[in-house]
Amino acid sequence: MRSKIKYKGIKHGLYLLLLVVLPLLSFGDNPVNQLFKKGNEQYAKAKYSEAIQSYQKILNGGYRSAAVYFNLGNAYYKTGDMPSALLYYEKAHKLTPGDDDVNFNIQLTDLKITDKIEPTPEFFITKWWHGFILFLSADTLSMLSVLLLMAGFSALIFYLFTNSLSLKKSSFYAGIVLLICGIVTIFISNRQVHYFNLHHQAIVFSSSVTVKSAPGEAAKPLFVVHEGTKVDILQKNESWVEIELPNGNTGWVASTDVKEI
Repeated sequence: MRSKIKYKGIKHGLYLLLLVVLPLLSFGDNPVNQLFKKGNEQYAKAKYSEAIQSYQKILNGGYRSAAVYFNLGNAYYKTGDMPSALLYYEKAHKLTPGDDDVNFNIQLTDLKITDKIEPTPEFFITKWWHGFILFLSADTLSMLSVLLLMAGFSALIFYLFTNSLSLKKSSFYAGIVLLICGIVTIFISNRQVHYFNLHHQAIVFSSSVTVKSAPGEAAKPLFVVHEGTKVDILQKNESWVEIELPNGNTGWVASTDVKEI
């Protein structure tokens, strides 16, 4: 299983900077950074329960980081708690959808889940579009858009002040291209946020759940799902939620049977 303890899984320099270094810097000097280091040390010594407590303290303090979610998922995986491992891998995926390590560990954990549900085939254009907008994280896209826009405006300012005709021409077109790329990057970031806002998902945490045709214990049973299964949340009704499986089957379960990603 891949791990981010030493941050060896990210190949690109910018991606490494944005997804690992910046989250760590956001922790501050004390005490969150110390908790993160402590959790990593506990994980390295196979003290997985202690590592879970350290990572959870970070999250309980209101911090939101793909690195913490990922390492917490690793710790839960090592304890054999697959639903919790998937929950935090999926939380990391929402922040870094293009991260190969996160996606690999999700696939690895899925192999240990009881329910093997074949998803409904996705139209190839839709599948391509989703893969395109989820290639980089929203934070990475936002940073790239800022850099591209700054570079574009800088090129146009250079165009205004240079006396060389050839430099004027090249800086003008370069500035226009950079500005267009920055705007496109902002659009893609917006579409990614929109995608995750529309796709509310959850992980089943009860060992065995009978899905009902309507909210209520007296409703007709439809089928059974097991812990670790990822479902889409369609709507909520008091203490019940309507879920949809990857194959399109729908029904109602008690809200206590699932945890939202």
